[in-house]
Amino acid sequence: MALTIRDVARAAGVSTATVSRALRGLDNVDPATRDRVVRIAREMKFSVSPSASRLATGRTGSIAIVTPFLGGWYFTELFAGMEAALQRFDVDLLLHATGMPGVTAHPLRAHERVRRRVDGVLVLGMPLEMVESEGLFELDVPVVLLGLQAPGVPSVSIDDRLAARMAVEHLVERGHKRIGLISGRPLPTMFVPENDRLAGYLEVLVEHGLSVDETLREPGDFKVAGGEQAMERLLSLRPGPTAVFAMSDEMAYGALRAMRRRGVEPGKDIAIIGFDGHDLADTFDLSTVRQPVRDLGKAAGELLMERIAAGSLADAEVAPILLPTQLYARGSTGC
Repeated sequence: MALTIRDVARAAGVSTATVSRALRGLDNVDPATRDRVVRIAREMKFSVSPSASRLATGRTGSIAIVTPFLGGWYFTELFAGMEAALQRFDVDLLLHATGMPGVTAHPLRAHERVRRRVDGVLVLGMPLEMVESEGLFELDVPVVLLGLQAPGVPSVSIDDRLAARMAVEHLVERGHKRIGLISGRPLPTMFVPENDRLAGYLEVLVEHGLSVDETLREPGDFKVAGGEQAMERLLSLRPGPTAVFAMSDEMAYGALRAMRRRGVEPGKDIAIIGFDGHDLADTFDLSTVRQPVRDLGKAAGELLMERIAAGSLADAEVAPILLPTQLYARGSTGC
């Protein structure tokens, strides 16, 4: 007869749930007990099956990722980080892409899509009101936010306001006084990170006594083509900006294309700085504020699994996790 998880539990003198947790590498097992269970399982040539593990723990073996989009460099990097965190756990991913408010044909009721199907939920970059948070928390499973904070909800993010300040302070230090902004969407928006970056941009202008000119702000939809179109509009202004802060590197790439097509030399005629730390920023000689996107995904995945493992023993609140950002100055700002 084939070995079962109950055979290992009997040999180790522990419950089947403890065996399942130990063999899946979860943290809420005494280290000595885990070592003993792993050793006995190896000696018995037993490999835990997903179905047995889930029956023993009463879990579904799945987690939900609620995200506005699935494409683009930023989300690809986030998913890569999450995969790095989750690969040692026997979990399946249920992706729920909400789309944008006002674009989708029906409400963003993520909780209806994942009810009774997951052990935890990761919400990426969206305010809780966009995913009907009351219904989400009624699922009674751990929820972790990635990219923003909310009171009482575990989260992993960066300080977007501070990061934007770093970018704009760099432009001011280079002597610029008319500083344009390429945002993702028209501001203000429902998305907290963009609003925080706008706040950081405005704070620096006010602190240095510079003009706050709304005509210098253009949306670029977080796409290369959008950044190109936004820069074309800024270049048509009289007077135009002497420097531009783009809220993503991909929009900055489009802006660079528009500048070069018009014979405007980046870093000499007009300075431009991006945001993200995209893999190609160095290739384009683009100054940028790097956010550790893959590390954000990894930290969020690890935090969610910790909350799932802790179960009812989890603390009521966990302090928000903030990862640092870093300025990289290159030729596009004359460095």
